[in-house]
Amino acid sequence: MRRIKLSLLFAALLVASVTSVQAASGVDKLYILDCGEGPAGDISRWSGLEADAGKSTNFSDNCYLIHHAQGWMLWDTGLPDAVATMPDGLVPANPRGVHWHRSKTLASQLDAVGVKAADIKYVAISHSHPDHIGNVELFPQSMLLVQKAEYDWPQPSGKPRFNPDHPVTKLDGDHDVFGDGSVTILSTPGHTPGHQSLLVKLPKTGAVILSGDAAHFQSNWDNRRVPSFNFDKDKTASSMQRIADVMTKEHAQLWINHDKPQRDRLKMAPEFYD
Repeated sequence: MRRIKLSLLFAALLVASVTSVQAASGVDKLYILDCGEGPAGDISRWSGLEADAGKSTNFSDNCYLIHHAQGWMLWDTGLPDAVATMPDGLVPANPRGVHWHRSKTLASQLDAVGVKAADIKYVAISHSHPDHIGNVELFPQSMLLVQKAEYDWPQPSGKPRFNPDHPVTKLDGDHDVFGDGSVTILSTPGHTPGHQSLLVKLPKTGAVILSGDAAHFQSNWDNRRVPSFNFDKDKTASSMQRIADVMTKEHAQLWINHDKPQRDRLKMAPEFYD
């Protein structure tokens, strides 16, 4: 009887182990794409610190291309590719904002790794600010994955933020994109009503969280600072804590979208993480 119990226990552990490996093996590549960068005119706008008034720092803007056995997924689409043709870049209306430039288009970077717009099964966006949704309509056939709270949030003009003809899945909370636990959208509201982050479990690299604008740079993350212009300060703080909890549980790295010093240490496409 004892041997039978031990055999059953071993079999259960083996099944759990195989299931865990399978969950991590569906996704095999994660590319970081350069979707813009530029100097921020006054970082106190983001940090809320009087000592930062008038100081400038460089922001990055990343997009992420993920390959799964079931197809390709794009996380965020960056600034519009048209910015690459602007000699002076995209000059901000507010001088405290970011003066964005693009040295490469998103389309050219996808082409460099042999991916066409029609190959993208899913386009998911962290939130609907222009530096994250600038190229959504380059993928008119791709399913858009966005929180319902974000999709329904009108622009100040009252106009919708998304093309109503674009195919969309409106989410209400977390979402297992491929159904195997390897790519999971995490609901992290606060910066905007329906802000979301992405947990990716890679076979070799391990777990990575793409945090969108839950925090704009490392010092804001470390000190849990919330920009005054965020939609909801309390929800932002709660979402940062949630991300921290997931990081602990999954032993995950945190990749902060606008933190250029961090991006400069990471591999960029056509290199990839596996």
